[in-house]
Amino acid sequence: MTLTAVETSGDEIRSAHSQILRRRLFDYLGWSLSALAFLLLGGAMVWILVVVSRRGFHALTFKVITHVTEGYGGGLLNAIEGTLVLAFGGILMAAPLGLAAGIYLAEFDTGPLAPAIRFLADVLVGVPSIVIGYFGYVTMVVGLGWKFSVAAGSVALAIISLPYICRTTEMALRQVPRALREAAYALGAGDARVTLGISVPTALPGILTGMLLALAISVGETAPLLYTAGWSNYLWTGHLTNAPIGYLTYAIWAFITEPFTSAHALAYAAALFVTLFVLLISILSRMVLEGWQRRAPWEKRWS
Repeated sequence: MTLTAVETSGDEIRSAHSQILRRRLFDYLGWSLSALAFLLLGGAMVWILVVVSRRGFHALTFKVITHVTEGYGGGLLNAIEGTLVLAFGGILMAAPLGLAAGIYLAEFDTGPLAPAIRFLADVLVGVPSIVIGYFGYVTMVVGLGWKFSVAAGSVALAIISLPYICRTTEMALRQVPRALREAAYALGAGDARVTLGISVPTALPGILTGMLLALAISVGETAPLLYTAGWSNYLWTGHLTNAPIGYLTYAIWAFITEPFTSAHALAYAAALFVTLFVLLISILSRMVLEGWQRRAPWEKRWS
């Protein structure tokens, strides 16, 4: 071996060592930044939960759960009922449209409307919720004469939930193995039978997870409801229009700035209820998704 060959081999070894060191350095830096971001995010979440839980449980009494709001005191029964009515009303309206749009995007991606639907869904996600509330006020509260009502508030929440249900449905359907569809087509099934009988049932847990996440977002909304649902100290009368309704996020927004101890107690209790609702929905969605993954042997078989 010549001297030149030895020097070349030594340079290659040093270059390889240098690349390994740089790779390890970047790996260490990346993991350190990821750990720091996780600690900051986790710390903020824990701090919020601790503060809300401590003040919320301290303000929580039997009267808060069983009585309606009376000025700056009383309870939150009307707000709890209104939150459930508005959130589930919005999901009931958004679910069929979002499911249909998600099926179209996943199963008929080459259709002429697919790019437009996907673009509109992405744009709608980025629209501020207060703009949707203003739209609902102009079109429904004033334009249609519904005034502050359950119908106007539910439609506003449905508009907010629609893109999330649409895109999560599309992603869940795209996770269904192509081999299942091909097997169904080989047995003579048509497009409708394959979609409704194979794809949708298989992806149902993922679709339900998206709907639950949209429900959690609806529970925590305030701005669109200020312009559409208004506020009421009374229980829901059952009317869809011309009747305002209470909700928890309004109690937080309105009562926390009042100079009364009773108002602050209601705001803390309302914050606790909203946090518990969102936390429960998030945990339930994770349980549904993990249970689906454990009971899906075809996922390993066809991967």
